[in-house]
Amino acid sequence: MKKSLIALAYLLIGSGDRWVVGGGGGELAHDDDDDPTHSHVEDEETGAVAVPTDGSVTSSKLQIHVPKTLTKPGGYDHREALFGIPPYGGSLAESLYYADDNACDYNSINVHGGYPIRAMDDSGIMMAWQSPYVLMVDRGGCTFVQKVRNAQRIGAAGVIIADDTCLCSAADACTPDDGEACEEREPIMADDGSGSDISVPSFLMFKQDADKVKAEVRANHPVRIEMTWSLPNPDDRVEYELWTTPTDVISMDFQKDFKEAAIALGGRAYFTPQMYIYDGMLSGCVGQDGENECYNLCTNNGRYCATDPDNDLDRGISGADVVSESLRRMCIWGHYGESDGVGVPWWDYVNEFMFRCKGEEFFSNKKCINDAMAHANVDAKVIEKCMADSGGLDGDAANTLLEEQLLAKDKSGVVILPAMYVNRVSIRGSLEFPVVFKAICAGYATGTVPTVCSACSSCPNQKECIANAYCGSKKQHESVSTTSMIYAMMGLAAFFCCFSYVQHRRYQSQMQAQVKNIIAEYMPLESDQNQNQSTSVSDEDGEFT
Repeated sequence: MKKSLIALAYLLIGSGDRWVVGGGGGELAHDDDDDPTHSHVEDEETGAVAVPTDGSVTSSKLQIHVPKTLTKPGGYDHREALFGIPPYGGSLAESLYYADDNACDYNSINVHGGYPIRAMDDSGIMMAWQSPYVLMVDRGGCTFVQKVRNAQRIGAAGVIIADDTCLCSAADACTPDDGEACEEREPIMADDGSGSDISVPSFLMFKQDADKVKAEVRANHPVRIEMTWSLPNPDDRVEYELWTTPTDVISMDFQKDFKEAAIALGGRAYFTPQMYIYDGMLSGCVGQDGENECYNLCTNNGRYCATDPDNDLDRGISGADVVSESLRRMCIWGHYGESDGVGVPWWDYVNEFMFRCKGEEFFSNKKCINDAMAHANVDAKVIEKCMADSGGLDGDAANTLLEEQLLAKDKSGVVILPAMYVNRVSIRGSLEFPVVFKAICAGYATGTVPTVCSACSSCPNQKECIANAYCGSKKQHESVSTTSMIYAMMGLAAFFCCFSYVQHRRYQSQMQAQVKNIIAEYMPLESDQNQNQSTSVSDEDGEFT
């Protein structure tokens, strides 16, 4: 029995190369319900992570404009999908059709069925849903991604998934279906790892609200619904975070390369490294007698777990080793990076660890780990004390730092690792230096973009640009400097030419003024002489007449 439990936990944690949370098998899911159509099965398949209903922050709004009796001040509470491409800054206001189906089978979706009832066409068949439209489908039976993909294929511009289970917090406001118990938390509409082809947006609507909408369309009354998305609120500082694990191969290059960019951005960007771990208590790894049911995949008697990176429970790096290293990196960030959001020692330690301790023989070797911390100027005693003070990794006791990390994971809804968020928006695409750097630079408010972004975000080699403080090679930079010098010399020569011309004109003006003055002085003398000569001639003429 013990062996079977271990094997089950191992398979649930993952045995493939893909970094879908839970290895594509759900988040170490444990469900007592045997009904395969129950919504909890859907959560396992999507890897959906539950969050408190008042704990998530969305950038979207859901409102009903027709009929007015369903219009709700401030809109309807909902959950926004973490897949698809929402039109940030825009909205989608269309007629809503209810498929009266869970949309798990593409061939079973009848575009000529559903509600409200429409007129018949010439062939006697009810008219199809008129595009563009928003389609409401029932929750349960398959993944969120599969539902939305099928709705997209038949032409829906947006999708509303109607919840089928009441929240316990809704109390009397929600009427549960027969035999259905309420659930404490609502799952996030997470990507199951295959949602990259989905472009339409989708929301999950709570049961107490969805039931009213379904009743309205079943009564053949038109419903017009609006889905709105707001842009992230940018300012002069961007926040970005990386979700990963110490054994995540995909994010290693990014962690090696991005330190210089973090330094160059300085206080204008705040980085937070997040370590992904599993909640062993929700996954059934803590037995009734308090014993760790998941072997060496977990610490603290099964409370905190991680995947086995080498897929071998009997040798190599264990899940418990990954949890331990995750806690160590959390402590290093808390002491050396949390205050400024840059954390140079954290980047240095991660790089030193990858260089010295990455292999299975050194991954959990204390001497190797201490050596990596020493080369990164990290005080090993301070970090060990931090790990112990947070609750340690032994015994049936909670660890405060790991509990905080579980809560942050629940709020984020991360499904695929690694995951990068900029201003709380998931960055879709490969985790590469240019992708992340451009996303960070695009997150600043107009007029507040840092100099390093202006100089390097459009540069073909951004890493080189950040290191050199200019774009291009040294030769190109020097040639630009020479050209600038030539232009400066030409400008200086032009200035002297203009100055000389002005001075020449001024000198000429002065000379002309002097000549005029001299002429003016001699003109009266000449006039007097001419007058005297005229008088003497007259006298003479008088004498001879």
